[in-house]
Amino acid sequence: MRTREEVAQVLELVLAGRDDCEIARELGIPRGTVRGWRKGETPDFDRVRTRLLPNGWICEVCRGDPSTLPQTPYTYLLGLYLGDGYIASHARGVYRLRICCANAYPGLIEKCEQAMGTIIATKVSRVRCIGCTEVASSSKHWPCLFPQHGPDRKHERKIELTAWQQELVDRDPRPLVRGLLHSDGCRVLNWVNGTPYPRYHFSNVSADIRGIFGRACDQLGIEWRPNNRWSLSVARRGSVALLDEFVGPKR
Repeated sequence: MRTREEVAQVLELVLAGRDDCEIARELGIPRGTVRGWRKGETPDFDRVRTRLLPNGWICEVCRGDPSTLPQTPYTYLLGLYLGDGYIASHARGVYRLRICCANAYPGLIEKCEQAMGTIIATKVSRVRCIGCTEVASSSKHWPCLFPQHGPDRKHERKIELTAWQQELVDRDPRPLVRGLLHSDGCRVLNWVNGTPYPRYHFSNVSADIRGIFGRACDQLGIEWRPNNRWSLSVARRGSVALLDEFVGPKR
């Protein structure tokens, strides 16, 4: 049975650009084993994955340091995922993150694609559908990065942020709020006696996800209230102005 230390030594030399033969000779590990570890076929130590992608990326969650994730792209993508995203399982332990973006907002599609490619630098694809575009990327690690993934629809199960996700959100809740509003929110004008008053609405069937949105707004000093059974609204002028600083109308 190989040890964690041996796996770590091999992956470190892989990142340094050494080939399989050199690593095998230096560490006394069979070349076939080194080749397998390079491909991600590492031992399952306590169900910890150490899969190394060709560009040298290693999952921050698997290596036990999720705090090093790029905070702004990650929490923005988390908001999009909680709203309009899902993770589908495929063969050989591969998962595909899919987020549906309305075709009416090409800027949103671009932001989603950029965030997804920043978190895991693999190919990000676009699939045009009727009225929307599906932005998607495949990896074995999407469930690590979004542990809210589960077998049922999000509103049918408990959704809560892990401690490390909450730590990232606490650094700056704005990207999460922006992602949630870009997925399941809108900015509208409420006309009163011929005068337009802007307000924001956030709608989601999951009470847990509405709660995540509300707590993030509380951290930012943004006042909100329930609008109906599934929707929250931000209508006070000062709070709308705060949201306008980093959200604004979808484009």
